[in-house]
Amino acid sequence: MNTKYSLILVFLVLILTGGCQSLTEDPKGSLTPGTYFKTQADLDASVSAIYIQFARDGAWGFTNRSTSYFGSDDFTTDPGLNKEDFRLFDRLSGGSGNGSLVAQWQGPWQGIYQANNVIANYAKVNSTDVLKNQAAGQAYFLRALGYFYLVRTFGPVPIILTQIDVNDRPPRDAVDKVYAAIISDLQKAKELLPVSFPGQPGKANQMAARSLLADVYLNMTGWPLNQETNYKLAADEANLVMQSGQFNVNTAYATVFSTNNSPESIFGFQYNVSGGLPLRSAGSSSVPLDEVATNGSSGWDDYYPEINFYKNAPKCSRTDATFYTTIKLRQPDGKTFKLVPWDSPETHAGHPYYKKFRAGLNGDGVSETETTINAINPSTNKVYDVIRYPLVLLAYAEASAMAAGGPTAASYSAINQVRKRAGLPNLTSGLSAQAFRDSVVYERAYEFAGEFGVRWFDIVRLQLLPKIIAARSPLENPIPANTNVSQKYLAPIPVNEMARNPAWTQNDGY
Repeated sequence: MNTKYSLILVFLVLILTGGCQSLTEDPKGSLTPGTYFKTQADLDASVSAIYIQFARDGAWGFTNRSTSYFGSDDFTTDPGLNKEDFRLFDRLSGGSGNGSLVAQWQGPWQGIYQANNVIANYAKVNSTDVLKNQAAGQAYFLRALGYFYLVRTFGPVPIILTQIDVNDRPPRDAVDKVYAAIISDLQKAKELLPVSFPGQPGKANQMAARSLLADVYLNMTGWPLNQETNYKLAADEANLVMQSGQFNVNTAYATVFSTNNSPESIFGFQYNVSGGLPLRSAGSSSVPLDEVATNGSSGWDDYYPEINFYKNAPKCSRTDATFYTTIKLRQPDGKTFKLVPWDSPETHAGHPYYKKFRAGLNGDGVSETETTINAINPSTNKVYDVIRYPLVLLAYAEASAMAAGGPTAASYSAINQVRKRAGLPNLTSGLSAQAFRDSVVYERAYEFAGEFGVRWFDIVRLQLLPKIIAARSPLENPIPANTNVSQKYLAPIPVNEMARNPAWTQNDGY
């Protein structure tokens, strides 16, 4: 998919991205049955357009897609500079007028609209049923992915499964109905997609659909639906992925982030800087402002972990590969660097950073002991892994234990695979269902530390905000004393969308 992205990106940007600014966009600028969807090449390009919409800056490609997730403990941001949009949500004070929130809302919708185009028209293409079904399966998967992020971030959202008229004002649908639509799409994706696409790691396949469905069912067990019967369904889907034998966690943790499409990558967005589709949520975004390379480039200080989240991490090789704790201060000669610890008063932010998002960049001084930084690049070709195999293993561990009323041998085996790779001993045996789940949630927090939204969505479904606020360092951006925490699990609908849809009711607390 990477090569295809670069070949068609310029063309697609011209014809696809001019609209999609709201729910009521005019679909005339998108691919239509009368002007497109005639050949297999048309269909391939239209499917690639969905991936591009999800991968670009307004969606997975840049940090602003995670604006409301800064309420998590694995995320905080600079106390000053131009980080106000992130900082407000870090303080649980973000509102509907937040500029970066608009991108978080629009990004999934842009992908959903393009998926709707494919689903509505793929059957008309002059091609084989196999190829047409593969295209439709990818569209169903990606549409489900978009809705999964929307419903967990904003709660009730419109279910739009067809191309809509510019004058339509669809209502917000209840959360349970949105989940039903997601499940329906993923069931169709499972039926239509092959088990794998050999040599094409960027394409969603049946295992990606099953993995996402396991995560969907797991999220439905918690707030706001609290449908505990879905534990078994989550475990069943995850188990089928595990039994496929396609994935493993044998790759060193640091290597997962310094290479692309590792053996644990189930689904990820592929990036191509030269093709006009860079990943910009790694690189400079996660590098200290203090660090200025010899070529004059510097970090942006967009995000880093909270102090106590770092301090509570387990002592293991995974933690060493996750966090960057030595800051390199360029000296007056512009060529040499002084190494200081993250909590030195000489640093700007006084926080550790994420090492794993620096890995694989060109001469960025990722090693803790290097005394030079040649360049800090804001754009990379790094794959953004949306689903890694540990997500499936930990979903199975939690879901199987909760479904059975306590952890089984298979539950322990799943979490211990993740712990072994992390450099940790096996989890203590004989735990209760609740204690085991707490252990899984802790494991997931550090296995996926800083990976946009994973930790936050655990906090949401398990209603953990009071706990993480109590553990928050007083050195973090302060949360106002009168904050109603129970109203902060959902983000507000952007103010411009509320204005376009006067029949909508804003989420509580905004």
